[in-house]
Amino acid sequence: MRAPMMRQLGDVIPLPVSVRPDPSADFRIAPDVSVGAGGEAAAVADELAVLLRQATGFAVPRVAGAAPIHLVVEEDAAKSPEHYRLDVTAGGVTLRAPTAQGLFAGLQTFRQLLPAETGTAPMNIPGGRIEDEPRFPYRGAMLDLARHFYAPADLRSYIDTIAQFKINHLHLHLTDDQGWRLEIAGWPLLTEVSGGEGTGVDGAGPGFLTAREYTDLVAYAATRFVTIVPEIDLPGHVNAVQFAYPELTADGVPVQQRVDAEVGYSSLPIGKEITYTFVEDVIRTVAELTPGPYLHIGGDEAFSTTAEDYRTFMSRVLPLAGKYGKRAIGWHEMAAVDLPASAIPQYWRIEPADDGVARAAAAGHQVIMSPADRSYLDMKYDESSPLGLDWAGLVSVERSYDWDPADRLPGVPEESLLGVEAPLWSETLRSLSDVQFMAFPRLPAIAEIGWTPRAARDWRSLRRRLAAFGPRWEAQGVNFHRSAEIDWS
Repeated sequence: MRAPMMRQLGDVIPLPVSVRPDPSADFRIAPDVSVGAGGEAAAVADELAVLLRQATGFAVPRVAGAAPIHLVVEEDAAKSPEHYRLDVTAGGVTLRAPTAQGLFAGLQTFRQLLPAETGTAPMNIPGGRIEDEPRFPYRGAMLDLARHFYAPADLRSYIDTIAQFKINHLHLHLTDDQGWRLEIAGWPLLTEVSGGEGTGVDGAGPGFLTAREYTDLVAYAATRFVTIVPEIDLPGHVNAVQFAYPELTADGVPVQQRVDAEVGYSSLPIGKEITYTFVEDVIRTVAELTPGPYLHIGGDEAFSTTAEDYRTFMSRVLPLAGKYGKRAIGWHEMAAVDLPASAIPQYWRIEPADDGVARAAAAGHQVIMSPADRSYLDMKYDESSPLGLDWAGLVSVERSYDWDPADRLPGVPEESLLGVEAPLWSETLRSLSDVQFMAFPRLPAIAEIGWTPRAARDWRSLRRRLAAFGPRWEAQGVNFHRSAEIDWS
């Protein structure tokens, strides 16, 4: 067995706020190592014990008392819930945080200090102190289930991988013209007809989540401190709705099923009361199934809805999120209307300015930044990319990293930002392997933008740290793009 390469204390993604190495204080993991924790820290300690067993081949129990590796929750309301401090000395390792969520964030840093290979004992953990917390509270990834459905096992796998980079929100695009992917009580044809065989782009992405599967997925994500953000796209992107229920068309005439990738041609009938009965039923159901604080209502590319009808629709629908205890997120087109105080526009276009988003920020609204020419993971890496689109340009790994959300839109300063999100649309994707190929290594770059202080970010440093991550992805069975920008050797 070859000896594992010794990692440096700061060789992690995202780069921590503060790294103070102490080469004289490396901790050597011995066969009698154990992990000590109790109470809120126990679940995170159990996961760390599993990782250590995999890495070393040692038994590594979790004990309730003192141990060479110790996890502790120290409540401190003045600190971010994701704050953590990792201390490594020759005598042991201590990970402390104000919450279990903070311990979990620290665990992701600690696991990257372990070798990628399994059973590589003996090993040292580099000595020193890391003290860390996120730049933005919202760091998201979005996955499009409407154009192609991914089974719960694939979604859990994706959650496991993104959580390693401290991504803490997974936005699921559950409905679109090509398919409806979540069971809604009282409206069974949404999934029976528009979630069944022949749905998705080219008819190649059938499937849907039952209410039980969805709630199980939400609960699983919570164990990784990932909040699920469900999206029901309205009032456009609704051909799948109208194919299942013709009464939700303007004239009551059935529409044809659509499995092409065109956008902007469908719209709910704004003047029919059944539209609002349907929408409220859906929002109430999704809110009841989702314990997280957010519900995404889409609102983009409603080209078949007049501006007046769009305002009418949003004035009735946006307050429904609040009625059922959620904050409404919507694609930034919704910023053209008067917004409820808690509503969050999500900017996704490539233009250098947007008056609606700037007005919303000036009025006190938080904004999520997702510019397509920087953060859309479905854009091709380069002209030779076998998957993806290029309408927003080619998005290399460096281009996905070389921007800052506080500079992206005039009138939207750092204090107006809730965070960043990297969307991944599925028109060209057919499997979890395809999802992984498009997300990695660009998603870690976006994760670092969302976590690491702006002044500390450096492309040359990220290139080196991404290269070191290659063997880890290989060991995990993650299909990543071996970009020529990075020396994977």
